[in-house]
Amino acid sequence: MINKILSLILLILMSAALANAQTAEVSIALNEQFFDALLAAIFKNFNAPEFPLAVNNPKSKVKNPKSLVFGFDERNLAIQNPKSKIQNCKESIRLLREIDNVKTAVRFRDGRIYSPIAFSGSYNPPFVGCINFQGWAETNIDLEYDRQSRKLVGRVRVLSVNLGGVSNLASGVLSRLVQTSIDKKINPIEIIQTDKLSFLVPVQNSGGSLKMKAVGVRHAIADGVLNVNIAYEFSKSN
Repeated sequence: MINKILSLILLILMSAALANAQTAEVSIALNEQFFDALLAAIFKNFNAPEFPLAVNNPKSKVKNPKSLVFGFDERNLAIQNPKSKIQNCKESIRLLREIDNVKTAVRFRDGRIYSPIAFSGSYNPPFVGCINFQGWAETNIDLEYDRQSRKLVGRVRVLSVNLGGVSNLASGVLSRLVQTSIDKKINPIEIIQTDKLSFLVPVQNSGGSLKMKAVGVRHAIADGVLNVNIAYEFSKSN
């Protein structure tokens, strides 16, 4: 037990840059390989993340063009043709690990965070019926530290949307829907919550513990790596 505590203290002292006797910073380097492994584990062990399109209507169903033209509703059509069925169209976007040789990933380039996001989905425009689509979005992630909530959060901005398997006419509408949906449904992304990074370090044979309180986060982006610096205050635990 003593060896574990001493190892923890030594690790902290080695990775901290002391500002004064009571404060320090701990540096964490998160490279692209880390995020590749993280994303691979998420898509392997869990269902693909899915969220509704911005225009989603939970009761949305594929409309039969004939019913719109001639004024029949689906119940009348079903009576006339017992074999007819109304297919549900789940207007949503599902994030994928890879599509068309483009993988969902996180990349650090030129002081910015870029993230290609692969996806598939469906949309039910009037008079047309259910349209299945797939593609990928090129996005930029802006990081900021919210001092009020004490969280490091990311906000995804869609730079472009690349769709496959849809007409040029539908492509423009779908691109805007995908962009709006990502902006509304994904943002903000909670990356680090400082409350969860605060902890106690028991000081053996001293009758007490040292409290390490995370009080701030700053970050720096280099090629291929995100450096996160967590500021700590040290105090005696009551």
